[in-house]
Amino acid sequence: MTSRIVSKPAKTRVLVVDDHPMMRQGLTQMIEAEPDLVVCGQAENAENALGCLKDAKPDLVLADISLPGKNGLELIKDFKAIQPGLPVLVISMHDESLYAERVLRAGGRGYIMKQEGGKKLMEAIRRVLSGQIYVSEKMSALILEIFSGRRGASEASPVEGLSDREFEVFQLISEGKSVREIAARLHLSAKTVDVHRANIKSKLNLKTGPELIRYAVRWSESQGQLPEQR
Repeated sequence: MTSRIVSKPAKTRVLVVDDHPMMRQGLTQMIEAEPDLVVCGQAENAENALGCLKDAKPDLVLADISLPGKNGLELIKDFKAIQPGLPVLVISMHDESLYAERVLRAGGRGYIMKQEGGKKLMEAIRRVLSGQIYVSEKMSALILEIFSGRRGASEASPVEGLSDREFEVFQLISEGKSVREIAARLHLSAKTVDVHRANIKSKLNLKTGPELIRYAVRWSESQGQLPEQR
């Protein structure tokens, strides 16, 4: 009597991108506790993530939005250019009201906040792997209004007109960061940060640096945001 060898189904491969080693380790442990998932690679920044894409062969990318150098939004666009069908789920400390819409516009398939916990994260991963989009119910209703055009221009904040990089600089300004600190965080030159600040002032119709800082702080308070500790 011949015995049949039953091969196990291949596990779904996840690439984890986060600049905090402990966060990568925690996410890896959480994902690999699932019987059908495996972490195929880890990266601390966008450059490393793109570098290991070919060898890791991920089915899903789980990426932070705040990365040194090129941010998560730009990374999503790079992934879409290189491998259009690769789903990207963003996990972030930032409130989803700040970034979820930008993530979807960049080509991401979902957004979840880090404090949601493991159960919600697994739900988000499986939702995205099934071809759906994952955001919270509250954010889903808001995004539907935005994308359907039901929200009028008068309801939109001038901040929404900032580019992704300008928005990132603006948020760091709201946290009280100096030009030098912003340059170091984003791996940019101080001159480049100054250019972004000038563009932000122009788009928000502000004349001076102190006006920009006051505007950014008031905006941050209106969003209920606390500065991210990094």
